[in-house]
Amino acid sequence: MHRFEPCLNFIGGRWCEPKTGQYGDNVNPANGEVLGVWARSGADDLDDAVRAAREAQAAWRLVPAPERAKVLRRVADLLRDRKDEIARTLTMEMGKVIEEARGEVQEAIDMADYMAGEGRRLFGQTTPSELPDKFAMSVRAPVGVVGIITPWNFPIAIASWKSLPAIVAGNAVVWKPAEETPLTARAFAEVYQEAGLPAGVLNVVFGDGPVVGEAMLSHPGIDVISFTGSTETGRHIASRAGANLKRVSLEMGGKNAITVLADADLDLAVDAIVWSAYGTSGQRCTAASRVIVEREVEEALLARLLPRVQALRVGDGLDPAVHVGPVIHEEALAKIDRYVRIGVDEGARLMTGGRRLTEGTLAQGYYYAPTVFAGVRPDMRIAQEEIFGPVLCVMAVDSFEEAIRVNNGVKYGLSASIFTRDVNRVFRAMRDLDTGIVYVNAGTTGAEIHLPFGGTKATGNGHRDSGQAALDVFTEWKTVYVDYSGRLQRAQIDNN
Repeated sequence: MHRFEPCLNFIGGRWCEPKTGQYGDNVNPANGEVLGVWARSGADDLDDAVRAAREAQAAWRLVPAPERAKVLRRVADLLRDRKDEIARTLTMEMGKVIEEARGEVQEAIDMADYMAGEGRRLFGQTTPSELPDKFAMSVRAPVGVVGIITPWNFPIAIASWKSLPAIVAGNAVVWKPAEETPLTARAFAEVYQEAGLPAGVLNVVFGDGPVVGEAMLSHPGIDVISFTGSTETGRHIASRAGANLKRVSLEMGGKNAITVLADADLDLAVDAIVWSAYGTSGQRCTAASRVIVEREVEEALLARLLPRVQALRVGDGLDPAVHVGPVIHEEALAKIDRYVRIGVDEGARLMTGGRRLTEGTLAQGYYYAPTVFAGVRPDMRIAQEEIFGPVLCVMAVDSFEEAIRVNNGVKYGLSASIFTRDVNRVFRAMRDLDTGIVYVNAGTTGAEIHLPFGGTKATGNGHRDSGQAALDVFTEWKTVYVDYSGRLQRAQIDNN
C-alpha cells in the first residue's frame, strides 16, 4: 500500500488520470520505500495542458498586475502554513536533510513575497520623443504560455523561481516536474489552487523527460522554455526549441571552486567548504567540488578539513542529527563511485571516503561517504567534469594569479568563492573570476532570491532566474508612441 495518493496531472484546474494509463514509482532514496506513484503521461496529456493554458492566459493577461500579485501573496501565506509538512515530503522523496528542506520551502515563500511586489512594479520606461507633441514609452507584456522543466534537487525552490515571475507577468504555465519528486510538485500545485489562481493558469504534467519534455520543445502552443538541469540536456533543448523559434532559458551544470589564499581565515574557510561541498549530498549546481589553495597553507587546511569531513553523520534526512542524506538513486550512486575510481586511476590521493555506505540502516538506501581527494591536477577528469555528489578535489597552486587561471579553466561558470583578507585581491577576483556568481569569504552556495541567479559558458545561455532579471525571460518589451499633434509627423526623415 502506498503512503500517498497517486500524483495525477493538474490540467485546467482538475486532477486528471494520464491518458496513457501508465504510472511510475516514487521511491524514497533513504530506504527504498515506494511512497506512491506518478502519472507517466504522454503527448496527448501535454496537448490538453497547453490548450488549457492558452485559454486561461487570454483572460489572465487582462487581470491587473496588482490583482495577480494578490494570488502570489496567498501562495506565500499557504506555504508558510505548510512549511514543515512540505519539507518532510521533500526530504522523503529526494533525501536532503530536513533543515535544508525547510530552508528550500522558505526560499519559495521568499520568492512568492518578492514576486508579489513585482505586481506593483513591472517597470517600463518613459523617454522623450524626438518630435513635438509626441509621447514615447516601453512596457512589459506577457509572452503567452511558458513551459518550465525543473530538477529533483530543488523541486519547489526552482519551480518557484520560474512559475512565480511567469504568472505575475500575466503568462500561463505548463510545468513538467522531475520524475523523482512528484509529491512536492503536487503540494505546490495544491497551494496555487487553494490560493485562488484561476483554472488553467498553472498546469502540471508528470512524465518522463524524453516523452513529455521532448513534446514541449516542439509544441506550437508553448512560447518559452525555462529549464534547469544538465548541460547535455540543455544543449539538446536549445537546439530543438530554437529550431521552433521558442525563447529558451537554461541554467545548467557547474564545477565550482573555493579559493583559499595564504592569508585566509582557515577555520572560516573550512566551515564554508564543508557546507558547500556536502550540503544536499553535493547534489547542487552550486556545490563546491573544487578547493584551490595556496601551497603554503595546503597542509594546514587539510589538517582542519579532514576531521570535519570524517565527522559528518550520514543517514536518513528526517533524522535531525544527520548532516548528509542519501543521493537520489542507484544510477547517481554508481556514477559517483565511477568518478572516484577514475580519480584514483588518475593519481589523485584519496584522503577519506571513496566508498558506498551499506552498514546497518544504510543498507536499503543510496548513501556515499563524503570524499576528499588531494594532489589533484587541474587537468584531471575529476577536476573538470561535474560529478554531482559528495566528492571534493583539493588542488594546490603557487599564486593568486594561478588560482584564478585554475578556477576559470573549466567549461562551467556558475559560482566561485575566494577567502582572503587582501582587499586588492578581492576586487581583482570579483573582476577576473569567470562565473555568474562570486562570493567573498563565504562558500559557493547561498544565493538570495532578489538577485539574478545563473552562470556563464556551459552553465547557461545568458538568461537569469530570480530577481528582477527573471522577468526578462517571461515578458516582451512593447514600445508605444502616442502622437497628440493632430498631424502626420515622420520620424527618421532628414528634414535638415
